[in-house]
Amino acid sequence: MDLDAYVDAHRRQWTRLEDLVGRGRLSGGESDELLDLYQRASTHLSVVRTTAPDPQVVAYLSSLLVRARVRTAGERTSSWHDAVHFFTQSFPAALYRSWRWWVTTAVASILLAVVAGWWAARNPEFFAAQMSPQEIEAYVGTDFEGYYSKYAHTEFAGQVWTNNAWVAAQAIAFGVLGLPTLYVLATNAVNVGFAGALMITHGRGPLFFGLILPHGLLELTAIFIAGGVGLRLFWSWVAPGRRTRGQAFAAAGRTAIGIVLGLVVVLLVSGVLEGFVTPSPLPTWARITIGVVVELLFLAYVFVVGRAAARRGVTGDVGEREQGYAVPLACVGGAAWRAAYELVSRVGLLFTDRDICG
Repeated sequence: MDLDAYVDAHRRQWTRLEDLVGRGRLSGGESDELLDLYQRASTHLSVVRTTAPDPQVVAYLSSLLVRARVRTAGERTSSWHDAVHFFTQSFPAALYRSWRWWVTTAVASILLAVVAGWWAARNPEFFAAQMSPQEIEAYVGTDFEGYYSKYAHTEFAGQVWTNNAWVAAQAIAFGVLGLPTLYVLATNAVNVGFAGALMITHGRGPLFFGLILPHGLLELTAIFIAGGVGLRLFWSWVAPGRRTRGQAFAAAGRTAIGIVLGLVVVLLVSGVLEGFVTPSPLPTWARITIGVVVELLFLAYVFVVGRAAARRGVTGDVGEREQGYAVPLACVGGAAWRAAYELVSRVGLLFTDRDICG
């Protein structure tokens, strides 16, 4: 192939594509022309690479196509505005919209912990079969309390944070199957119930609650949220409603990922409380008060900020462009375009007209 002749034959199309890429708002006809020229230039690049891979021509066409692609798909950059929007709109709205799931999870888990603790307290032989008298004495006397001051505050807070974030992520990820999430939640509740029963039956109840409540209120709330969201993820494909199972599961999954990211910050706060407040020399009432205040602030964040955002229509899901289904649509009307839109929408594709039309 004569590369110079090929370049001369298509130079006007490339120049026109550059012109359209550099313009502001495009009309419907110009938008269609931009898409057509983008496809043609893609073919030209493929031909050049295959038959006469000149580095300058390849670099020029590649750069032109990248700019055209950004123009047709819409440029998207992350900023502090995105982070602010996430924590003031998306995350609290997602928490509020799923509150029935995680509040139900919390109630069920607390009841299970109480029942497990009551049973263990009524059956002291259970602990005798699991631990020796020396081990029980050590756990009740020093080990339970010493756990919170064994490591340096910063190191301990980091360990707690990563461990709890991992548990929360598992609870949500296992939600695909449902039963594993129930197992994680049940195991956590039963362990808390058994530990409480062991401490209470040996007269160490005030110490148990004095060490658990400062950080545990927020920490357990985060775990309950993770479990509830995981179960909601499971239910999304069991009972998808009017959407296909894939669409329902994808929407629930995207929201779940956002909640996971938000819970990382929530569990960071909980880790700081556990690392610095729980083992502090503050009076028990002061440490518990700090935990209660933080928990109330978080609940206000969900049911005040989140409720307001949800009423404004925020779902916690990402936008169409981030979902990967956005397809440029020219700014033209007519029955033919409306029919095409309805037809393609039925098979799951989402058009957006703001990418090209401004």
